[in-house]
Amino acid sequence: MFDFSTVVDRHGTWCTQWDYVADRFGANDLLPFTISDMDFATAPCIIDALRHRLDHGVFGYSRWKNDEFLAAVDHWFRQRFNTPVDTNTIVYGPSVIYMVSELIRIWSDIGDGIIVHTPAYDAFYNAIEGNQRTVVPVSMKKNAAGWEGNMAALEAALARPENSVLLLCSPQNPTGKVWTQEELRVMAELCARYDVAVISDEIHMDMVWGEHRHIPWNSVARGKWALLTSGSKSFNIPALTGAYGLIGDEESRMAYLSALKGRDGLSSPSVLALVAHIAAYQDGGPWLDALRHYLQDNLHYIAEQLNSAFPNLNWPPPEATYLAWIDLRPLNIDEHALQKILIEQEKVAIMPGYTYGNEGNGFIRLNAGCPRSKLEQGVQRLINGIHSLQ
Repeated sequence: MFDFSTVVDRHGTWCTQWDYVADRFGANDLLPFTISDMDFATAPCIIDALRHRLDHGVFGYSRWKNDEFLAAVDHWFRQRFNTPVDTNTIVYGPSVIYMVSELIRIWSDIGDGIIVHTPAYDAFYNAIEGNQRTVVPVSMKKNAAGWEGNMAALEAALARPENSVLLLCSPQNPTGKVWTQEELRVMAELCARYDVAVISDEIHMDMVWGEHRHIPWNSVARGKWALLTSGSKSFNIPALTGAYGLIGDEESRMAYLSALKGRDGLSSPSVLALVAHIAAYQDGGPWLDALRHYLQDNLHYIAEQLNSAFPNLNWPPPEATYLAWIDLRPLNIDEHALQKILIEQEKVAIMPGYTYGNEGNGFIRLNAGCPRSKLEQGVQRLINGIHSLQ
């Protein structure tokens, strides 16, 4: 019904992953599996809605606070997560990371600590340090069953008065961990106990696999909190810009909206982003379900190929996201030497784990959001690169 196998040439579209791969990897002629967008055209219902809006021909200032957008968000959360949304708490922003930065400024002072689970999405480090705050890492634990949070270490960090905010990634990027209801409940209780605000980045919320279930933060929230997300990852529309969030208390919500409109002049959103989100959340479910099936098959393909080539790797697919967080430490190879071989010999770009902090040493992050034919090439080149070091 939906085609995810046909390759779409993204060259010449000002595409970060393809046209600007040299910015990070130093070479242009690489097959990229890098930044977390996908190589698929978005859902047909979104394209149809955009075409209809384009046909109108007038693109003046717009408002995000309209009944259609608010109802679409509430509908999606009820349908997908069995969690109603108080539409009075909804706010808009140009991106999740913009909203993260703004809330960091509202809920903390210069020099304060911002707690993150590590390894962490690299933009988190930039948002924290760029706002003259301090990254407070809480290392996650990897065991035979997968990844888990260190609640004792988290509580120790929360108890320190200079730490003002927990910046949570749910599901977690890059590990692909899905936080359980009990883990989230404990985190909410601890943050309330120590008067630490919570910013929960849930942009990967629709990409959860198997028996795992995403639990939105608003279903466990206490104290000061914000849930930030977007349809951009799920429906591959980040270039349209646009994100939204839920901010629990009115004072913080008004402070955020005042900065958005007054200081930053961002009260008029991208109307195409609004159209795309409404179409996605009203009619995009069947497309997303088909995509999810395709992505899960891709992740299982990676596991089959890697574990066949390197049995002691025993790599399991992640619980969430289309980003394969691969632990190469059992192979005892030099990750910097591997990157050199992948770039110079295999002509492939795969994110090195150290991009995501010291806890990422020995890992790589491979983006599986692409047609299988591309993925087959990338995985084989990775296998070749590892073989050359053994």
